[in-house]
Amino acid sequence: MLNLDTHVLVHALNGDLKLREREILSADTWSISGIVPWEIAKLVQLGRLDMDLDDPDVVRALAKIHTWPLTLEICRATHDLDFRSDPADELIAATSRVHNLPLVTRDRTIRRSKLVPLAR
Repeated sequence: MLNLDTHVLVHALNGDLKLREREILSADTWSISGIVPWEIAKLVQLGRLDMDLDDPDVVRALAKIHTWPLTLEICRATHDLDFRSDPADELIAATSRVHNLPLVTRDRTIRRSKLVPLAR
């Protein structure tokens, strides 16, 4: 199982992934951190993302993806990361660490981490 960060998930839903991302995502099942739906809703609210969260296709697509709940263990794991970023990115990375899931991300800061398992 893979863990997708918010931006990779949005690109996947919009059908505009990079070739390598398509290859990685087609080889395994997807999951997301519980913070990802909130971050998508926030980006829509702020006008930084054009997505209709009431669209039945979007609702169905998101419902098929396993969502990891935010737990105390995940929140505490953000303290042990070897980078600092916005809280949502830290929670997404900590979710990958706690559940030992390869993270699919374009984020350069996270990709430099020696602790977060990354999809290659």
